[in-house]
Amino acid sequence: MLESAEASAKMRADKLSAWFGDKQALRSISLPLVERKVTAVIGPSGCGKSTFIRCLNRMHEVVAGARTAGDVLLDGKSVYGADVDPVRVRRRVGMVFQKPNPFPTMSVRDNVLAGLRLSGITPPDPDAFVEEVLGQAALWDEVKDALDRPGGALSGGQQQRLCIARCLALEPEVVLMDEPCSSLDPVATAKIEELIHDLRERYTIVVVTHSMQQAARVSDYTAFFYLGELVEYDLADVIFTKPSDPRTEDYITGRFG
Repeated sequence: MLESAEASAKMRADKLSAWFGDKQALRSISLPLVERKVTAVIGPSGCGKSTFIRCLNRMHEVVAGARTAGDVLLDGKSVYGADVDPVRVRRRVGMVFQKPNPFPTMSVRDNVLAGLRLSGITPPDPDAFVEEVLGQAALWDEVKDALDRPGGALSGGQQQRLCIARCLALEPEVVLMDEPCSSLDPVATAKIEELIHDLRERYTIVVVTHSMQQAARVSDYTAFFYLGELVEYDLADVIFTKPSDPRTEDYITGRFG
């Protein structure tokens, strides 16, 4: 089955290492990210989960003193090539952050269109485009009569779905989510998880999460990181029922982390 994962990978980390100054955060990670599937990245705090996904769309390098070694491939081509525009990479590989970060004084409509405007793109029919993208983010029915309200006036869960809509507006191929539910209540979390299930039909998704239950619910594949290393990667069902490494079993059963 893992041979199939390699064959159908949309992205692939290849011996990826990362540092913050002299501190090494990732150690030679090799990992396929299967097209139109959800991969959950789990592990205790400080194990390199967020650094890993920030390397996938070259956001790690914007931190002073940060560097990488190894490679990340998107459709078989290096995203770190000398001729590759990192801005273009970040359009193809979008990011949703842990804390909802809509532009608080900008309207719901303008939040959706913000990324396109920064890229100098105007949809032929902006209103229809906003409706389509908010529909993808399962938010249209809740805000269709409040498109001119500030994004910061929405509830926390709605703000996170607005941020997902803002990401989807740029038509990425891969969506990275860094603990997208950590600041949300259980009802809002359930809506985000339902959304992740729906989005996998169109996007390759990578979710960093501290919640074992969430990883088990939303992911097709799961990767367990510990101390900057990839300990185990497999189908989610295997990781959560028959892990091969005792460290994985200890973590998912709560013995540490």
